[in-house]
Amino acid sequence: MEVSFAKEIESLRLGHGQTFHGEGILAITKALLQSGVAYVGGYQGAPVSHLLDVMVQAKPYMDELGVHVEACSNEASAAAMLGASIHYPLRGAVTWKSIVGTNVASDALSNLSSPGVKGGALIVVGEDYGEGASVIQERTHAYALKSSMCLLDPRPDLGVMVKMVEHGFRLSEASNMPCILELRIRACHVRGSFDAKDNVAPAVSTRALMENPAGFDYMKLAHPPVTFRQEKLKGEERIPAARKYIAENQLNELLPGKHADLGIIVQGGLYNSTIRSLQQLGLADAFGDSDIPVLVLNVTYPLVPEQVADFCVGKRAVLVVEEGQPEYIEQEIATLLRRRDIQTKLHGKDLLPMAGEYGVEVLAQGVLAFTDLHLRLLPLPLGEGGGEGSTPLTPTLSPKGRGSLKTARDWLAANRDRRAAVAAQLAKPLPARPPSFCIGCPERPVFSALKMTQQDIGAVHISGDIGCHAFATFEPFSMGHSILGYGMSLASRAGVSPMMQRRTLSIMGDGGFWHNGLLTGVQSALFNHDDAVLLIFKNGYSSATGTQDLISTPGSASKEMADGGMQSQTHTNTTIESTLQGLGVQWLRTVHTYHVDKMKATLKDAFTSDFNGLKVIVAEGECQLERQRRIKPWIAGLLKKGQRVMRVKYGVDEDVCNGDHACIRLSGCPTLTIKDNPDPLKVDPVAVVIDGCVGCGLCGENAHAATLCPSFYRAEVIQNPKWHERLAGAVRGAFVRALQTA
Repeated sequence: MEVSFAKEIESLRLGHGQTFHGEGILAITKALLQSGVAYVGGYQGAPVSHLLDVMVQAKPYMDELGVHVEACSNEASAAAMLGASIHYPLRGAVTWKSIVGTNVASDALSNLSSPGVKGGALIVVGEDYGEGASVIQERTHAYALKSSMCLLDPRPDLGVMVKMVEHGFRLSEASNMPCILELRIRACHVRGSFDAKDNVAPAVSTRALMENPAGFDYMKLAHPPVTFRQEKLKGEERIPAARKYIAENQLNELLPGKHADLGIIVQGGLYNSTIRSLQQLGLADAFGDSDIPVLVLNVTYPLVPEQVADFCVGKRAVLVVEEGQPEYIEQEIATLLRRRDIQTKLHGKDLLPMAGEYGVEVLAQGVLAFTDLHLRLLPLPLGEGGGEGSTPLTPTLSPKGRGSLKTARDWLAANRDRRAAVAAQLAKPLPARPPSFCIGCPERPVFSALKMTQQDIGAVHISGDIGCHAFATFEPFSMGHSILGYGMSLASRAGVSPMMQRRTLSIMGDGGFWHNGLLTGVQSALFNHDDAVLLIFKNGYSSATGTQDLISTPGSASKEMADGGMQSQTHTNTTIESTLQGLGVQWLRTVHTYHVDKMKATLKDAFTSDFNGLKVIVAEGECQLERQRRIKPWIAGLLKKGQRVMRVKYGVDEDVCNGDHACIRLSGCPTLTIKDNPDPLKVDPVAVVIDGCVGCGLCGENAHAATLCPSFYRAEVIQNPKWHERLAGAVRGAFVRALQTA
C-alpha cells in the first residue's frame, strides 16, 4: 500500500494529559489500544478502512505493545479470529464493511455467539447505509437480534465513541456476548478531540505468552447437544447481564427538555442530525440543548425495558427515530409499552420514511409533523381559568417558538419550491454523469476489447462482481447481468451457462479471487466440469476497498522495473496463475490489459475454443492510482535534480477526425471528449484529449484494434531535455513553421 499513515500512527502514541485531534475512525483505533486489546484483524472496506490500514503500518509500535494485527483474507476469517476470546481473557477486535462483510462473516458470528466469550470481543463495522453507500441497503441490527450480540451505536462525538469502545469490551465480558460497534459514514469521518489515556499493554500478548492452553470444555463448543443449553443462556443470563451493565453504567443518555410531556428516542448514530433538525425548528439551541427530552440509545440492542418505560411513562407522545427498515427498535418499544399497559402515543415510521438515509431535512419534516400533532394549543386543566362550560386553551409554545416553526416550514417549503423550479426550467432532464474508471485504469481496455469481441461473436451473458470492474455496468459499456457478492461471479453463472448456446463470462478482480472466488467459483467449476470463461483482473491490489496489498501484489523490485513506461509491467508475481494451475486449470492465458488487440483475440479464442472446460484469462495491469502515487514523488525528485524526464501524451488530429466518435464509445475515458469542429464546413464536433491524460495509450490501441480512423497521435513531452534534443526541437519547429507559411 503506497498511502502513508505516518501522522496517524504518531497520534496512536498519545497518552495521559494529551489531547487527541482527528477523525472518528482513528479515535476508535486509539480507543482499542487504550482498552488493552490483544489482537486486531479485519477486512478493509469503507468507511472503516483506516482502522486496519493504520494498524498494519504501525506494526513496529504494535509489537512494542504486544498487540497482534492481521489483515485477513475475508470477513469470515476475521470473525473466526474472535474464537481466541472464547477460552482466554484476551480482548479482540475485528473490523469490516457492513452489511456485505457481516453477511460473509455470519457463519462464524453465529458459532461465536452461541458458546459466548470470556475475553471482550468487539466487532467494528462500517454501517454503509444510505444514499452515499456503495452496498446493498440492509442493516446490521438483524444480525445482533438473531445471534444475540450487543449492538452499540455511539453518538457521533469522539469522547462518547471512545467511551463506548472501552465499555464495549467490558459489556462483552460482563455478559459473555460479542459486541458490535456500528459506525455510519458520518461517525467515521466526524472530526473532534478527546482527552487521551495511556495505551494498555494486554496482560497476555505476543510479548507475554501463555504457557499452556485452556482445559477442554465441551460447553465452549458451538456443537450439539450443548448448543441447546447455550440458546437458553442467551435469554436467561447473558441478555439480563448486558441490560444490568448498560443501566448501571448509564451507556444510554437521557437529555432533559422543558416539554416533559413529549419525548424523542433516537439511535446514537443519528443524534447529531436529529439535534440539527431540532435547531432548524427552533426546538434546540446552538449548544445542542433540546426543548424536547431525548433518550439517546448508544446501545440499540438489547434495550433496557425499565429505562424505556420510565422515559415513556407520563408522556403524551414519543417519537422513535430509527433509520432503515424494518423498524426493529420501534416494534420492540411498542411491544414493551403494550405489555406494561403504558398508553403513551408512539410515533416513528408513520411520520418518517420507512427506508433511506435520515439527513437533517428528512428528520426536520418528521419532527415537524410530530410537533404539529402534539405541540400545539391544549385545553387548560379543570379549574384553571375559563368560565363554566368553556374550554380555554393554554399555549405549549411561546410566540417565539411558533415563529421558529413557521420559519422551519418556510425553509422546507422553499427547498421543495427550489427543486420544482429547477426541474421546470430544464427542457429535459440533465444527462446522467455515471461513475467511471479512473483515468488510465488498466481495466478499461479489457472492456473495450470485450465490446469489440461481442460485435464479432454476438452478445454473451456476463456475471459481474464486486470491485472496480463493476464500473463497467455504466455507460459506455453497460455490461454485467448480476452482482451477487464479492468473488461470487463464477458461482453465480452456474445456473445460466447450461441454458445458453454461447459460453458465459464471469469477471472478478484479484481481490475477489482471494476473498471468495477461488473456492466458491473456480473449485466448484472444476469439480463440476463446467464449460465457462473466467476473466480475472490482476491489478495487484484489493483496489475497491482502498488499494490494500494482496498475496499477489507485485514486490518492490517488480514495481521499480515497471516504472519505465505507462504500459510496462513485469510478470514476476504469478501467484494467481500458479494457484490455478495447481488446482487443475488447463486453459490459462495471461494478457496485459493495454494490449487491446491481443486481449480481443484471447477473448474470442476463449468463447470459440474447442476446449470443453473452465477457461481463465488473467488480465494483468497495475492499478493506476497506486502507480501514480509511487511515480509522482519519483518524477518530482528527478525534476528537482534537473534530470531529464519524458512523459507521453496523446492527442487527436482535428483535420483527420471525422466526428464519428467510435473511439469515445469504445473507451469512455474522461479525458477523451469533444469540442467544436474548427473547420467551418464541418458540422460534427471533433474528438479531443484534454488535460488530465496520463498517457496510457488506450485511445490509440482502440483505434488500431477496431480499425478506426488514424486521427490519434502520440507525443513525447520532455522536461529538462539534453542539448541535442533542444537542437532537434528547434530544427523541427523551424521546418514546420516554414511549411505553414509556404
